Amino acid sequence: MAWWYLILAGLLEVGWAIGLKSSHGFTRLWPSVATVVAMALSMLLLGLAVRTIPIGTGYVIWTGIGAVGAATLGMVLFGEPATAARLFCLGLILAGIIGLKIAT
Repeated sequence: MAWWYLILAGLLEVGWAIGLKSSHGFTRLWPSVATVVAMALSMLLLGLAVRTIPIGTGYVIWTGIGAVGAATLGMVLFGEPATAARLFCLGLILAGIIGLKIAT
């Protein structure tokens, strides 16, 4: 169950990262509320996950899911550049996430 908590926590991290952009620096009410709720739930689920998953592994996977997800959605939703170098680096992060899951 801890791995599911961790995956959901990472997805919520993607949500609050995108929410930060949508809230325009916390100047828009509902995007700001959604961002804060996603932050709180993400932290709660991360805390539950690292009860049994090693903290180093859990934290790296949580931030990795957030980084890859936010960067990907930034390209899709906000027209951020999808250069070969950027995609390669995101692939490296993804490989690290998979490697840590396999090794733990």
